[in-house]
Amino acid sequence: MSTSTSYSAVLVVLLSLAVVAAAFAAPPEDALPGRAGSAAMPAATEPSFVPQIDWTTVRDKLWLFGMPVKQFQCKCGDYEGRPMTTFEAACHFGIYNVLFVVQDDVPEPPFDDYAKPLMPLKRVVWSILGDSRCTRNDLDAVLDLSTRFPNVTGGIMDDFFKKREDRVARFSLEEVEHMRERLRSGPRKLDLWVVIYEHQLDLPVGDYLASCDAITFWHWWADKLPKLEENFARLEALAPDTPKLLGCYFTDYGGGKPMPVELMKHQCELGLKWLHEGRIEGMIFLGNPHCGLGMASVEWTRRWIAKVGDVPVWLALPPAPR
Repeated sequence: MSTSTSYSAVLVVLLSLAVVAAAFAAPPEDALPGRAGSAAMPAATEPSFVPQIDWTTVRDKLWLFGMPVKQFQCKCGDYEGRPMTTFEAACHFGIYNVLFVVQDDVPEPPFDDYAKPLMPLKRVVWSILGDSRCTRNDLDAVLDLSTRFPNVTGGIMDDFFKKREDRVARFSLEEVEHMRERLRSGPRKLDLWVVIYEHQLDLPVGDYLASCDAITFWHWWADKLPKLEENFARLEALAPDTPKLLGCYFTDYGGGKPMPVELMKHQCELGLKWLHEGRIEGMIFLGNPHCGLGMASVEWTRRWIAKVGDVPVWLALPPAPR
């Protein structure tokens, strides 16, 4: 039996059980409204034996890391093709959620021209702090953007931690707590996200991570990915209570090389396992400009998402495509 057939069979059985349970729960005929002598119907309650099924799918937990195409420079070889925009790449993968991160202070606020193409998507988290070359704090612009674009659900601080003489981050802890409070008390409650890399786990950043609503975890160098399980356990110990998302590069970002497919598979399969176990809240793929260039890691990921994307998170893991 194929994997897709076995999942269909499981879903059919579950739906059948729910139908049977509902039938047993039906009220007797003389208790139906309009019958002579019938008593008033009590408020409907679900029998305890009806299974409560969470139909959240893997695809609901996937995110694309978006950026302006014109700021992109491929540093891992010559590729044919055209980099995709954020929305094009989201459609390419069938991903409904996006992080959009300003690069080198581009674009400048207001961000409406970049947000409009993303309106069909479910959730968008916009950078409050862009990449390490950015000099602005875009908190006010993100709060303003959220008043016109209801799918904007949060702000992210990219490239946030860096060891300095006087502190370990681009802002003080008090400034971060103030930004979080403003996000929560704005026109709509927004979440505060932050980026941390594997090589920053030794920094004293526990209080910073506890002051955020979500942590995105990345491996800058692909040769560190064989220790992904060990490194993620270190992050869990550093920030046990803050929700986490696994960041997955399509390239060896630090090494300036293509990402080997085997390592792409390694991080995706571990991420899927942790989704099922509830250890992470999502996975993020970076990024849209790499799509359309013919990279093997991108194509493998597209096929992998097509295979597992519509499987409910709680179901057993399907095998990844070879």
